[in-house]
Amino acid sequence: MIFADFLRALGQLSDPRFRRVFLIGFALTLALLVGVYAGFLWVIQVLTPESIEIPFVGPVQGLDTLLSWGSAIFMIGLSVFLMMPVASAFTSLFLEDVAQAVEDRHYPHLPPATRTPFMDGLVDTLNFFGLLVGVNLLALVLYAFAGPFIPVVFWAVNGLLLGREYFTLVAMRRIGRKAAKAMRKRHWLAVWWAGALMAAPLSLPIINLMVPVLGAATFTHLYHRLSAAEAKAPAR
Repeated sequence: MIFADFLRALGQLSDPRFRRVFLIGFALTLALLVGVYAGFLWVIQVLTPESIEIPFVGPVQGLDTLLSWGSAIFMIGLSVFLMMPVASAFTSLFLEDVAQAVEDRHYPHLPPATRTPFMDGLVDTLNFFGLLVGVNLLALVLYAFAGPFIPVVFWAVNGLLLGREYFTLVAMRRIGRKAAKAMRKRHWLAVWWAGALMAAPLSLPIINLMVPVLGAATFTHLYHRLSAAEAKAPAR
């Protein structure tokens, strides 16, 4: 059923609201990375002397150029690591638009959802970004011992984080934050599996930028399916 949720989300990629959220997230991510790199280059230019004196060699010039090229290689590698967390953080500010687009098409009978206040959403976004980067940095230690199972560890760790975040964001629109967390705990395995499915394409450049949009749509379907199942279940 989780694959069915994902396929339904995939089938709605042509929705203009999906494209809008993706383009906003991509543009903000690219702007931030370019801004960080420009600032990094400025610091190099300011702090690096025009030449240095090396014993038995004499003055050596062009150190700032060498560092600039080295920083470009470093930033390319760093952007591969940071692209997805940054894109997820920016895109999560607009994920309610994705969830609403899914509900408008597939669940039109529902009453209007309660939108999360902007500042609350911003705080959630910053917390999610910090958690995503921090846990992945710690996971680098596990990768050293995982060997051929590195992809499995990557999917498991990021699946847990993505599932935790996206399910809560989607569910709290309908039932509030406290009830959303309780529901997530009741269905933690399904949420984790769905998150792992979202984590699988994270290692693919460009495609990984679609993960936040597809994740929000997939978890919207997952939430409504689990909610309907709970409503049908006999009371204990």
